[in-house]
Order: sequence, then structure tokens, then C-alpha cells
Amino acid sequence: MGTASPSEPLSPAAILSLALSRPPTLGAGRLICIDGLAGSGKTTLARSLATLAPEAVVLGTDEMLEGWRGLPGLGASVEALLRPLAAGAPGSYRRWDWYADRWAESVTVEPAPLLVVEGVGSAASSYRDLVTILVWVEADRDVRLARWLERDGEDQRPHWADWLADEEALHLREGTRARADVVVAT
Repeated sequence: MGTASPSEPLSPAAILSLALSRPPTLGAGRLICIDGLAGSGKTTLARSLATLAPEAVVLGTDEMLEGWRGLPGLGASVEALLRPLAAGAPGSYRRWDWYADRWAESVTVEPAPLLVVEGVGSAASSYRDLVTILVWVEADRDVRLARWLERDGEDQRPHWADWLADEEALHLREGTRARADVVVAT
């Protein structure tokens, strides 16, 4: 599996084409995981893929985190969703209610020809056998902070330092960037 260098990023269309050129890994479907650093552009890339592939189901891992310090448990939540899908059955996850600061309802996900899971920690090594394409997205720290504040608001700034430490520890332990099929710098 080769990677595109940050100076020669693949377009969303090329990423989709690469995924569709590979055999299914998630039952009869394919799985694109878009992982990387907070504020790097993962959601934007996922939306672009969904525009190109209307049959795609796009899930953000923000809904699967147990709050701001939930990164350590995210891989298990995503894997619990994916394993039934790999067997051709519906999968599910519990949605985190950020306003109530607690778990909310369960969300069912039906098997689909293409599932795009995006978010920090979306590509845990425990289910690498199910990943068709792993895309790593990165950007400069100042750019990422500006995007985060624009998206989440200045009142969320106190979470930034803890989040950065948690994502760094997660990606170091998982070796996510090194496992990526494609690296995109935004």
C-alpha cells in the first residue's frame, strides 16, 4: 500500500476511486477511515466523498466519544459498530449527547456499499482488517486551532490542550499515520 506524499495529495475523487478499486473489506462493502488531527479537515473530506458517492454512509466519531476525554475508548466503540457490518448485519453505537454530557440513544447503521468513518481515532489498529482505505489528514497547529474555534466556539478553548495531548497519545500508540494509505495535508 503506497501513500501519497503531502506535497502531492490525492483528490477526493482519486481517494474514492482507489477505495472502489480494492476488494470489499466490510462484508460486501468498503470502509474508508479518515483519521488525523483535530481541525485538519477530516469532515470536509468526508463530505466531499459523500457528494461523489451518494450511496455512502458517513459517520463522525464525535458522536461515539464519551465526552472530551473519550478518545481512549473510541476504538472499542467503532469496532463494536463495524464487526456486525462485516458479517452483513446491522451495527450500532451509542450516541454521546454533548449538551447533556451523557450517553443518549443507540443508533443503528445498516450495511452499505461504502461506509466513511471520519474523526480523530477513527482508524484503530484493532479493526485494520476491515479498513479498505485509511486516509490521514493533517494541517499546521495554528490552522487547526482556528478551525476548531470557528466550529466549536471560543468557550471550548479550555479543552484544546487536553485534547491535543489525548490525540497525540492515541496516534503514537496506534501508529495511525504510518499505516495510512493516503496522507492529505490541508
